[in-house]
Amino acid sequence: MLSGRNEVIYSSYKNTTYQMKVNEYGVLLHLYYGRKISDVVMDYTLKNYDRGFSGNPYEADKDRTFSLDTVPQEFPGTGVGDYRINCVNVENADGSGLADFRYVSHKIRDSKYFIPGLPAVYDETDEAKTLIILLEDPVTHLQAKLFYGVLEDNDIITRTVVYINNGKEDIKLTKAYSACLDLPFGEWDLVHFHGRHCMERQMERVSSMNGIKSIESKRGASSHHHNPFVILCEPNTNEEYGDCYGMMFVYSGNHKTQIETDQTGATRVVMGIHEEHFGWNLSAGESFYAPEVILTYSAHGFEKLSQNYHETIRTNICRGKYKVARRPILINNWEATYFDFDEEKIYTIAKSASELGIEMLVLDDGWFGVRNNDFAGLGDWFVNEEKLKGGLPKLVKRVNDLGMKFGIWVEPEMVNEDTNLYREHPEWVLKVPSRNPNRSRYQLVLDMSRPEVIDYLFDCYTKIFDSTNIEYVKWDMNRSIADVFSTNLPANRQGEVYHRYVLGVYELLDRLEKRYPNLLIEGCAGGGGRFDAGMLYYTPQIWCSDDTDAIERLQIQYGTSFGYPVSTMGAHVSASPNHQTGRNTSLETRGVVAMSGTFGYELDLGLLGEEEKNEVKAQVETFKRYYDLIQDGKYYRLSNAMDAIDYCAWQFVAKDQGETLVNMVQIRPRANGRLIHLKFKGLNPEALYQLDGSEEVFNGAALMYGGYTFERKAGDFPTYQLHFIRVK
Repeated sequence: MLSGRNEVIYSSYKNTTYQMKVNEYGVLLHLYYGRKISDVVMDYTLKNYDRGFSGNPYEADKDRTFSLDTVPQEFPGTGVGDYRINCVNVENADGSGLADFRYVSHKIRDSKYFIPGLPAVYDETDEAKTLIILLEDPVTHLQAKLFYGVLEDNDIITRTVVYINNGKEDIKLTKAYSACLDLPFGEWDLVHFHGRHCMERQMERVSSMNGIKSIESKRGASSHHHNPFVILCEPNTNEEYGDCYGMMFVYSGNHKTQIETDQTGATRVVMGIHEEHFGWNLSAGESFYAPEVILTYSAHGFEKLSQNYHETIRTNICRGKYKVARRPILINNWEATYFDFDEEKIYTIAKSASELGIEMLVLDDGWFGVRNNDFAGLGDWFVNEEKLKGGLPKLVKRVNDLGMKFGIWVEPEMVNEDTNLYREHPEWVLKVPSRNPNRSRYQLVLDMSRPEVIDYLFDCYTKIFDSTNIEYVKWDMNRSIADVFSTNLPANRQGEVYHRYVLGVYELLDRLEKRYPNLLIEGCAGGGGRFDAGMLYYTPQIWCSDDTDAIERLQIQYGTSFGYPVSTMGAHVSASPNHQTGRNTSLETRGVVAMSGTFGYELDLGLLGEEEKNEVKAQVETFKRYYDLIQDGKYYRLSNAMDAIDYCAWQFVAKDQGETLVNMVQIRPRANGRLIHLKFKGLNPEALYQLDGSEEVFNGAALMYGGYTFERKAGDFPTYQLHFIRVK
């Protein structure tokens, strides 16, 4: 890396080069991000000329060819002649809204940076490095300290910004994004992941256009509707071919990604906290830490890009015991009982499950307060001994005596009005005092920006967790946030509430994890409404969707796989007919789909016949046998689930290429239909692989380049699961 004006700041990684330049005016230009190249300064690609209505910095004097409005920049300011989307908006003490960032210095530090109070990629190998570039507005002295973390082996660059008021007067940030990526040339498709409750992360690909596209959430959480992760790719990019760039936000609250193609044909992407309802006051000497963005580049299509993210999230985002420890196969009582249960009913489910090899019982909503429906109880975190005679310790011991672990459901961030908590502390909710609040699921939202709320919840849960052997928590959040007003903050700081709320959630999770390092926490927000890298820092798995229909899950899990590994996807076998869609699906199909996740069950085992119970027992053993391959192997998409008419297929390959598991669900068997033929991926072409349970042996080259033809099956949604073991 080189420094100085008119010189270059660059870094080359395993397969990638990233290059910047400080020009003669102190503007930090973005030169190149892409396939690894030699030490050639890429500024020769930039050609400046006079463009009408694109003004020039004052110090450029009579040179009308240089304009901030047309050059690729690393971190653009605001109000100073660049009319494209930007990363920052400010209210200065004099009422102006300008921020003109110029280069001051840079340095390189061994080890990966961390962000106080926020999740971020970490490195335990001590091989990561951090580049820190300091920019400053010469008048207001607002600084933007840019951090770049480098994980060379994964081709990962992380980005964040610390905004520092280095002046003497107050400044208010009204927009404080985390990263900008300028791509000065090329045409790009946008791939994003939209959805709704019970149909999250639906992959959509749209062509570039002149103008601005936005992917965003203003719901207080990353949301079911727009995941904070996007891909820009060449129009001809597919799984194995083409340039593509990923940007993933490590944050669980409001977010916004904007993509603009400008008058020159250049494309700019910015990502950060949504600026609507955001305002952060910076007095002299104060700082604001923006959340992290994880970038990666692939010259070999979506497949490599996804694998870069999968390895990084498994190794450098997820933490704690269950980053590496095998997670138990669980059964959740929700779809079996809903609120209608007592101790004996729960014990009966646990006993039946233990006989089938299931390893953990999770008690869902309804065990606390006066909680027999949605209308009461949330916030009163004490055991309902009308339902559970003798309290949790008695039930947990009975379940443990079966050889099973015990887990429990909580929804810390919410409160019902019909609770002791709300009656005692109505000021603890997000609510404008002069207005009636918006209800959702008949609950209000606790003000997680208040330290006393965090302390109350921590005390409640430690009393419960200390009283008995709880080894798993499902952490839910069942509404979007509205009426955002904290009685704990003055009027000029209400724009801080959304972000302080998220910081409070992170603080509570962090405190619980430090006290209970062996506790497995699964994130949830009405299913996948907060499925993001920020939550994965605290909860190594997240309930993928409240839609447990196996056929619907094909698209949900497919879209999720572009950025997030299978090991993070909570997936269960549920009842048939399915409770969300009414669809009938075989137990085999439900099992194969759920195995491409953390795997568990959510149904009344008492309604199963002996044949089905034996099938469940076999599924449990199958998942245990393939656990390491599924959770840690390389993941390959063998078909496009969004366009699937006939089938959906995917594959796991061990990192040493010693085995592979191929899964396929036939969506619509046809009369006199064509045979399904697939080319496998990721194998050693010289090795021999035997199909488990048969005498058939194939070499890797034949399976990858010639392919494999599946036997025909009939019926509703027939399923295939083929395991090949390397024999030579």
